[in-house]
Amino acid sequence: MTAAEPSVDRARALVDDHVRAELPGWERSGRYPRELAAASGLTALFVSEPAGGLGLSYPDGMRVFEQLGRGDAAFAFSLSMHNAVAAALHGAGSPQLIATWGERLRAGDALGGFSLTEPQAGSDATAITTVARPDGQGWRVSGRKAWVSLAGEADLFLVVCHTGEGAGHRDIAIMAVDGQAPGVSFPRIYDKAASAFLPIGEMLLEDAPAQELVAAGTGMRAALAAIDVARCDIAAIATGLHAESLDTALRYARDRQAFGERVLDFQGIRWQLADAATDLEASRLLVQAAAERLGTPDGPVAVAHAKRFAPDAALRAAITCSEAMGAYGWLNDHPLARFIALAKMLQVVDGTAEVQRLVIGRDLDRQAERL
Repeated sequence: MTAAEPSVDRARALVDDHVRAELPGWERSGRYPRELAAASGLTALFVSEPAGGLGLSYPDGMRVFEQLGRGDAAFAFSLSMHNAVAAALHGAGSPQLIATWGERLRAGDALGGFSLTEPQAGSDATAITTVARPDGQGWRVSGRKAWVSLAGEADLFLVVCHTGEGAGHRDIAIMAVDGQAPGVSFPRIYDKAASAFLPIGEMLLEDAPAQELVAAGTGMRAALAAIDVARCDIAAIATGLHAESLDTALRYARDRQAFGERVLDFQGIRWQLADAATDLEASRLLVQAAAERLGTPDGPVAVAHAKRFAPDAALRAAITCSEAMGAYGWLNDHPLARFIALAKMLQVVDGTAEVQRLVIGRDLDRQAERL
């Protein structure tokens, strides 16, 4: 047994014992299950063991997120964001910040959210206009953020902003902002196609008090490094969604009879599912390769390959598996209709497929220069 097995087993049990059974209630109430997130034992995956975390490697962490993706990609995504914040705080936070927030984040008593995107700044992160100004005791942050996960639910947000200390990306810093602080509000929660329980929306910062986590000059580099980990998480979650879609269709096609044969025995169905199975193998290999390269010069492009491929493959698989089940694939008795909507979400969060193609394309330019 590897060091990761208990966490992988915990994620599997969380999905089997809670997520699948409780998800309809979450959707009806529109309430995020923060008690379950806190009790999951999966809130400090990448925090080192000496600091009180699980200390998983990135490849092992991706196995956890694949299991979570089998239950609900949105819930898995929220844990991905929280883990990114917990790891960043312990990796770069001051002793004061860690003393205030570290144990609470590790235990899940406090939830973390990451805030980069703005209404006018999506794929172009350097176009953000949120600004932080020193006030003698810390910082004050003002601006409007968009597509903030756990909006109104998270306790601590890491906010990417300008400080006015340089041009372009050179003055970008990351500030730690208490979600309950004066000047912090969430004026709009988006009405999404799936996962009403996960609040994603806009965050308004009006002279909100903040503490510096990553100083100007290195903020964009740190933000991009965190985004690479999050993108790898998303690819792993997509792989879990993909695997669950295939298992759902296989169970149906094995048991369903038509014209005196199992549906699985029809060549047209079998070949479609075979293609989905090949894509699943490719996604897993790409995710593991990317996870092994995180933090290295090859990491960003390896992550881009995984993030570009895995959500697209998951969407194709969810559609194919739904079609293999005929009208039954459309019913909410099975997860496939929801998975189709969630796969669309995974395609765009933390960087669209087009953004990944830009990263890959720049790498191709470098390759071409070496030929």
